[in-house]
Order: sequence, then structure tokens, then C-alpha cells
Amino acid sequence: MAILGKLFNALRRSRDRVSGAFTRLIQEKVTPESLERLEETLLSADLGLRTVDDIMDIVTRHSKNNFLNEVSIYMQNVLHEESALDLLSPSVLLVVGVNGTGKTTTVAKLVHYYKQNGKKVLLVAADTYRAAAVEQLKQWNKRLQVRLVCNEHSKDPSSVLFDGLKSGRTDKCDLVIVDTAGRLHTYKNLMNELEKMARVVRDRFPDYYFHSMMTIDANLGQNSLHQAREFAKSVELDGVVLTKMDGTARGGIVFALKKELDLPVRFMGVGEELEDLDEFNPEKYVSSLLGL
Repeated sequence: MAILGKLFNALRRSRDRVSGAFTRLIQEKVTPESLERLEETLLSADLGLRTVDDIMDIVTRHSKNNFLNEVSIYMQNVLHEESALDLLSPSVLLVVGVNGTGKTTTVAKLVHYYKQNGKKVLLVAADTYRAAAVEQLKQWNKRLQVRLVCNEHSKDPSSVLFDGLKSGRTDKCDLVIVDTAGRLHTYKNLMNELEKMARVVRDRFPDYYFHSMMTIDANLGQNSLHQAREFAKSVELDGVVLTKMDGTARGGIVFALKKELDLPVRFMGVGEELEDLDEFNPEKYVSSLLGL
């Protein structure tokens, strides 16, 4: 199935609610009651209060015209900066996130994506707390066929990161992608460790361009907004990878992330295979969400 088809299917739940609410509004008269029902639906789809307020204002102002087209244009404009990271060489990309958000699988997908785009990539398994994460990357790497740096005897992720960056420099790699330990944003010691890893890059490897992305489970809704806000206090985030985009995903969170935290969605995971990672496209996303 093409990526666009997978995206359309992934947004099925949100589209049924959002598109259905707009269809009912078009068929009915625009009244305070019908506007209230639309507002409730948009909020339940996790678009966020600020985005919903703007949409309601557009619908009210264009109630006698094609307000759905105006809403579509507005939603695309909110997301206009979203695109894949154009990484200069050499770069290091830290992938961070809460346990269970599909972080390690996303790391493998990112390696595949950038390798397919001509980058010489090195993979660093710096999740030193979970042996299964290292084993998972070893399994993925049988297909990825890039150099993998890990140390199953070390519990210090910064040390593993240091070794990986040294290897990347020696091998003249374009990009070093780092899998970090999944952590709850409420665990201060683990968040401090993330800050230490960022310092290792900036202080010891100033020749590297530093980037970080956070994996967010598309099903978590507004909860993920709080997680991202806390992670951003410890490491400067360049954007988000929206994972687990299946038919139950609540698609509105991309607007709240951008509008409230200025965090662009860079990629979406729409399946379990290495190829199931796509650059975020605002036009396709909004069309799929609204059923246009």
C-alpha cells in the first residue's frame, strides 16, 4: 500500500469525527448549537484549544461561503514549516522519548531513510539500561548494514556516545544516529543524563552539527504535549516523529505541538517495516484528516 493510502487509513478515526462534524455543519444551518457541537468534536480530536479557537472564528466569518476550504488553508499554514531535517555533514541526531513510543524501531527507520538519501550513517546503541534495545538494533542492522557502536558492559550512555562519535569522525560518516534510553519525563536523574549527552556532543565534538528528535505515540493525545514540553527543558528538540499511526490515532496533536510548543512533526511512522517512515507533508495530512 502506498504511504498516502496508509496515512489516509491511519487518520480514519479522526477523519470520521472531524469530517463528519463539518459535513453536518454544511448540511445544517450554522447556529450556536451546531457550532458548539463542532467545537467539542475538534477538541476531542486533540487539535488544541488555540487551533480550535482559530478554526471556529474562520467558520463563523465564512459561514455563508466555502468555510471548509478556508479551514483547510489555515490548517496547512499552521504546519507550513514541517519537513524532514536537512542534515549537514557531519551531524549527530539524538532520538529521545518516553518508554513505549516506538523509539528504537524509529531509530532503525531513520537510519534506513538517511542511508537511502545518500548519507553515510553510523548507528549508536546508547540505551544502556535495556539489553533488549541493543539486541533489537542488532537485528535491524542485519538489514541496515551500517556500522553499529554499542557496549553491553557499560551502563554509561555518554561513554557509548563518545565512542560512537569518535568512530564516526574516524570513518568520516555524514550522520551519527543515537538511540537513547526511554525515560519518563518525570525522572529527573534520567533527564539530567540526557543533558549530559548533549554536553558531550557540544563540548567534545564541536565539529558535529547537533540535532535531536522526540518520538511521540500518536494515540496519547494531549498527554504527549506535556511530555514534549518537559523533554524540551532538557534538550533542544528539532522536531517530532509521530509513531504508531494506525486507525486509532488521534491526528489533531500535530497542530497542538506546533501551535503551543513550536515543535514541527518531521516524520510519521505508519507501519512496522523500515520503509514505513515518511516525511510529514502538511497538505496530504490536512486532506487526509478532512477527507478532501
